[in-house]
Amino acid sequence: MKYDVVIIGGGPAGMMAAGRAGELGARVCLVEKNSRLGVKLLITGHGRCNITNNAYAPREMASMYGKNGKFLLSAFSRFGVGDIINFFEDRGVKTKIEKGNRVITESDKAQDALNALAGYLKEGRVDLKLNAEVRNIVRKGDAIEKIVLATDEEVTAKRFVLCTGGKSYPATGSTGDGYSWAQTLGHTVMPTSPSLTPVLLKDAIVKELEGLSLRDVRITAYKDDKKFDSGVGDALFTANGMSGPLIINMSKSIGKELSGNITLKIDLVPDLDFTALDMRIRKEFQEGPNRLLKNCLDMLLPQKLIPVIVRLAGIDSEKKVKDITKEERKKLLHLMKEFSLKVEGLPGFDKAVITTGGVELSEIDPKTMRSKLIENLYFAGEILDLDGPTGGYNLQVCWSTGYAAGEAAGSK
Repeated sequence: MKYDVVIIGGGPAGMMAAGRAGELGARVCLVEKNSRLGVKLLITGHGRCNITNNAYAPREMASMYGKNGKFLLSAFSRFGVGDIINFFEDRGVKTKIEKGNRVITESDKAQDALNALAGYLKEGRVDLKLNAEVRNIVRKGDAIEKIVLATDEEVTAKRFVLCTGGKSYPATGSTGDGYSWAQTLGHTVMPTSPSLTPVLLKDAIVKELEGLSLRDVRITAYKDDKKFDSGVGDALFTANGMSGPLIINMSKSIGKELSGNITLKIDLVPDLDFTALDMRIRKEFQEGPNRLLKNCLDMLLPQKLIPVIVRLAGIDSEKKVKDITKEERKKLLHLMKEFSLKVEGLPGFDKAVITTGGVELSEIDPKTMRSKLIENLYFAGEILDLDGPTGGYNLQVCWSTGYAAGEAAGSK
């Protein structure tokens, strides 16, 4: 059977593209090399599916993707944040908004979102080919003629959509195959690297702090003592470094500065400056002069962090607060406002949320996602040179570009 549209890649962008093309009456085949669809979707939002971010209008939303964000204006205007929320809620998947305007499935189950997408494919009578690895894309002139699977099966179509994702989480099937196909077809692929990753640290104390969550702290990054990034949010200590939304969003800028010595300075009480924090501590000490120091900081610090701070300050934790000297108090203040840790580096694609780099945007029509080089080729999702912060932004790229590509490919 010759199809109208063949979609390569059964992730969020591929499923959206296939569903939209099928909805328009096109004969669609979705080809996925895994044994099931949406493997990566199931791990988004820690298994809860962070569908999108409800913070901005299309133009403001596009600005969250840096200089390449303007490419998304048309796609966001056609199928944006409100549209994807309505898409899922119309299919019985209620959503909720959490901290940072993250839109999450109300059930906390990514499987519900995947089930809705599977239903969308069924509505559009999309043919599924699972366990179907593409070995070759055959070009004839300025168009693609067919794809050849690893089993030697050939699949022909009028139009093809590449939704193969990037290189992040390769265990889910995102191994970067689409980049090499795009290059073979004449497209430019901007250099790729892991983005939105945890940060590895040199300090041995991080092991002691493993599992500790920090809420609403300020973290500032320095390269050779020169500040290059800063933000406020939540972070988490891991066995060999730090993770959490704030750290993950800073990892992109950290990755660009790894040629130098990078230090992270954590302000554990950003709402108070040095003077105000000093007054607060002195007041606490005066109200309970005979209390032990180790029992007198929990109003400002997480319990797990107190012994570390006290030890680094060089103070006996059994010391009564009335005996704490001015110099000792200053050491505590410094550690609470500038808790310093040295960066070792970043992990690889196996820990990355998204891939930076991808198919050059100037070679793609932003309204239709159609290649300007191959007349019947379209792109959608992470394969494109687009990446945003954590918090639903990158899934929105998949929904919007997938919808645009599916609509254009399916309406011809």
